[in-house]
Amino acid sequence: MLSFIAFSLGRAWSSFWRNAVMSVVATATMVLLLLLLSGFWLVQSGLLAGLEFVEQKVQVVADLRDEAGAADIEALRTRIAAMPEVLEVEFVSRDEALRRFREARAAQGQEDLTAYLESNPLHASLDVRLRDPRTYATVVDALRASEAVVLRVKNIADLVDRVVAVTSFLRSAGAVLLLVIGLIVLFIVVNTIRLAVVSRAAEIEIMRLVGASDAFIRWPFVFEGALVGLLGSTITLGVLWAASDPLGRFLVDLSRILPLHLATLSRDVVSLVLGAGVGLGVLGAWLSVRTYLAR
Repeated sequence: MLSFIAFSLGRAWSSFWRNAVMSVVATATMVLLLLLLSGFWLVQSGLLAGLEFVEQKVQVVADLRDEAGAADIEALRTRIAAMPEVLEVEFVSRDEALRRFREARAAQGQEDLTAYLESNPLHASLDVRLRDPRTYATVVDALRASEAVVLRVKNIADLVDRVVAVTSFLRSAGAVLLLVIGLIVLFIVVNTIRLAVVSRAAEIEIMRLVGASDAFIRWPFVFEGALVGLLGSTITLGVLWAASDPLGRFLVDLSRILPLHLATLSRDVVSLVLGAGVGLGVLGAWLSVRTYLAR
């Protein structure tokens, strides 16, 4: 078995260089497609981070009773913050709520009507950021249970439904588009490698005439496909590394706004390029030779 693998690897290596033109074409095609795939993966990751950022902006706001004591408010805040559905809980005093209201009116170019009021009409509140907006009902029930502290909880059911509908659609559309691009890449790779197989039709026919088995014919092509994929992946990673400086600065700036994990993203891109390159090379060669031998 080991001798057969070593023989197949040797034939794949020699065939790769003996048919240099087709090998270069297949490798160049692989590089272009892997760059397309990795580029879209980065865009998809940015989109998902943006959707996560939007979802985290969905807040449950609980207005507090004016007579509620500081100790009771802090106890409620600590209890809500400990819930697994909660990302963060912020206490907003009446003065802070008034200041934010005035800033919002000024930003919209509207008159500050609170200047005509004798007292601050706003209540202190707890602003609760959720890990997943779908779990808002659990947090709302927990807040409403503290009637001695909570005056009312603002209804965000319609907002949550709209946000979840939009983000779910965009996630599904992104996944479908990524799958479509993957299938297009596979189709192009298979046909590119098939050209290399067809260009060596005479060699294959001679091997079949002398009694070579299908496995004996197929495996050198499979290893050659893996070699094309590995070489294409290496070149693609080299191109991405050469562009890492401007791309890295852009991603760092983006991560300050969106919840991007750069270390995980880099690892995923390397895994995607290597896995897709070698996998598509092997699968493309296998399908191409299998189709040819089935004639």
